[in-house]
Amino acid sequence: MKTQNNSIYDVIIAGAGPVGLFLACELALAKCSVLILEKAEDPHSPLKQLPFGIRGLSTPTIESLYRRDLLKDLELHKRVKNPHKTSAATEEPRRQGGHFAGIPFLDGNVDASQWRYRLPSATQTSLISEIQELETVLVRRAESLGVEIRRGHVITGFRQTADVVTVQSGDRSFQGKWLVGCDGSRSVVRKAGGFEFAGTEPEFTGYSTRVDLVDPEKLSPGRNVTPRGMYMQSQPGYVLIQDFDSGAFHNSAEPLTLDQVQEVLRRISNTDVTINALHTATTWTDRARQATSYRSGRVFLAGDAAHIHSPLGGQGLNLGLGDAMNLGWKLAATINGKAPEALLDSYYSERYPIGAQVLDWSRAQVSIMKPDSHARALNAIIRDLMDTRDGATYIAGRVWGVNTNYNLVGSHPLAGHSVPNFELEDGTKMGELMHDGHGILIDFNNNASIQSLVSEYGDQIKYISGSAKEQLGLSAVLIRPDGIIAWAADNDPDPREIRKAADHWFVAI
Repeated sequence: MKTQNNSIYDVIIAGAGPVGLFLACELALAKCSVLILEKAEDPHSPLKQLPFGIRGLSTPTIESLYRRDLLKDLELHKRVKNPHKTSAATEEPRRQGGHFAGIPFLDGNVDASQWRYRLPSATQTSLISEIQELETVLVRRAESLGVEIRRGHVITGFRQTADVVTVQSGDRSFQGKWLVGCDGSRSVVRKAGGFEFAGTEPEFTGYSTRVDLVDPEKLSPGRNVTPRGMYMQSQPGYVLIQDFDSGAFHNSAEPLTLDQVQEVLRRISNTDVTINALHTATTWTDRARQATSYRSGRVFLAGDAAHIHSPLGGQGLNLGLGDAMNLGWKLAATINGKAPEALLDSYYSERYPIGAQVLDWSRAQVSIMKPDSHARALNAIIRDLMDTRDGATYIAGRVWGVNTNYNLVGSHPLAGHSVPNFELEDGTKMGELMHDGHGILIDFNNNASIQSLVSEYGDQIKYISGSAKEQLGLSAVLIRPDGIIAWAADNDPDPREIRKAADHWFVAI
């Protein structure tokens, strides 16, 4: 076997999708050497382009991009009217804010005052992007940070020792101190690593297609639930279909042909609509599985390699980017000798419950989308609830990820939550202070003893002092590099509490 070179990378990442690229950026930001191996020669795919590639970015994703100065580089959402703001829309209260199982909730019903820690300076709660646009932005950032991206390299296996992981790609091998599988739902890293992938089997086969229709007027506009499933024509020629066949066609070895798509579309729509050209088509299901562990020795999983579910609501991308943000700084700190021994264990303990919630959220949607009388009865009740202020606010909080948090040890209610975007007296905002990926301690009361304590951690924790326009009654806040509040105090803080919290996440020098 031919070895590519004599260097040992800090991290090898399998997969150059958004999750792998974002993880690489986080690692390289902390001066780690990173190699990405991607099986596809061409990063461009018809399924990544509009409208197939459109994804809704959730609040945690938007905040992460903002905190790394990447949000400004996304353009698609700037051309689309009314990305969601931090408060419920008042000018167009009937505008759809999102959906649950195809049931819309309205902006005007969302009571953002229930989200007491979201400040006027907060980012948008939701916006749209395109997979290809996001990848382009992340590739540019990754390469500027020195990440090496090799395309056309199919990983065929790996072996690990106590110190290194050797990755095979054809007749070549590459070595890294760590390997992270971001290689999708059919992850070679997950399979080769022997990770258990537990979950539930699908209820339907979904079809995403771009077709030419002879008689498009035979299809009703919008989302249409029928006795056999659902179909939707989002734009002329772009047709999405759900066929509740227990995922039978997706699991078959048959190629997806024009005749097959036409048969399914006619059966689901109960029309004799005719397709005269099939340009692009793919199938998907609501299979919901999650790795029972996200780590095996020096190998980690992230994104679809760690969890798969129905794309309903578009939460898969956001879930994977959350994995990358969580793992990136922790793995980098470990590599750089700036992490306590157990820090890497917190990746699984924090991200697994979030993934499990998303899988259950997906299963719940499928349960009320089935074309049977029981599902229709549940659907009607959920629809009524979502048309109320509390119902819409709850659903929006889940869909937009506003309520996402980690169950961290600490008595303050903000512990484990995303840090509010405080605006300091000089106009600087919290997110602008996080571009370098360091931890931060904000001391709103200019306490000299706190500054002295923080200095013991070197550049791992930046000390920021001064009041903010809206402090939410806080006196001091310790923030992890991923923007999660590790510790907070309303009154004069006890230095012993600060040290205990800091030592949990950082290493004093």
